[in-house]
Amino acid sequence: MVQMIVTGLLCGALLGFVMQRGRFCLTGGFRDMYIAKDNRMFYALLIAIAVQSIGVYALIQYGAFEYTAGTFPWLAVIIGSYIFGIGIVFAGGCATGTWYRAGEGLIGSWIALAGYMVMSAVMKSGPLAPINGAFKTTQLPSNSIADSFGISNWIVIGIFIAIILIIVVRELKKPKVIIPTMKPKRTGLAHLLFEKRWHPFFTAVLVGVIATIAWPLSAATGRVFGLGITTPTANILQYLVSGDISILNWGVFLVLGIFLGSFFAAKMSREFRFRMPDTKTGIRSFIGGLFMGFGASIAGGCSIGNGLVMTAMMTWQGWIGLLFMILGTWTASYFIFIRVNQRSAKQVASKTTVTA
Repeated sequence: MVQMIVTGLLCGALLGFVMQRGRFCLTGGFRDMYIAKDNRMFYALLIAIAVQSIGVYALIQYGAFEYTAGTFPWLAVIIGSYIFGIGIVFAGGCATGTWYRAGEGLIGSWIALAGYMVMSAVMKSGPLAPINGAFKTTQLPSNSIADSFGISNWIVIGIFIAIILIIVVRELKKPKVIIPTMKPKRTGLAHLLFEKRWHPFFTAVLVGVIATIAWPLSAATGRVFGLGITTPTANILQYLVSGDISILNWGVFLVLGIFLGSFFAAKMSREFRFRMPDTKTGIRSFIGGLFMGFGASIAGGCSIGNGLVMTAMMTWQGWIGLLFMILGTWTASYFIFIRVNQRSAKQVASKTTVTA
């Protein structure tokens, strides 16, 4: 139990620290692909996936633990991931982003986290559990991309890494945009850790390394999986209601660690402050949290569980889940941002015409 608490909190704190300092926000990254035509954060995610994939399959090959991809509940993954993608735009952050932004003092993320936690628990052990189970009955026998094609996982990983290297080299060759910055107030390590702007690709490598380390740490406690957010988040509420200590696992302390790590990073970088949303934003954040909990439970993973971990394991669940998360994000972004801006522009033009 002590090992589980210590390693879970430390791994989570490290992840929360890196994500907060590197502004590793997948919601913003998916949204920017559509609205700003900026793919950098998506490319950063691919780098994190590649690093984790190499690390985890190396550990598996050397016998650190065993892993089986299992079956592919394709219908649940498609529907759940799409709903989750819509939810993260309403909530203003994905599952992990909500945890780390709550650590920054963002009250809207606390509200979204409440909705996410409640709906996740309701879907996994509450009255909606039968619905959750029903979606997963439609399955394909193989979840492994390599097994589907009858090849080694290393071949799939090798092809993926080659693609990533091409993307990274191309991106790094682009002219750098010089962003004016204030004169540093700190020097040395303090400047690098708490003040200097981190490159998303550097952050991605760190996230990939932490995601790799999570596997053996978690497996040592009997939980053979890497980073995961939705089930541990639901477990927290289940434990608070029932008091059943058996509900607590390594993942619970991981997500608590994310909050603590982010809080520490935000305080040390002087970015922590309580920010209260207006009523409309607060309601939208809670609704987004409900969508997140519903979608991630059905899909069997969130932007981390499916989008980072199951993709690294080269599964259909991970990659198709990631695709439909992005489509859901784009759908919500269109109605929340683009349509609203178009409507505002028309109203301004109309007033200008009337005035003239």
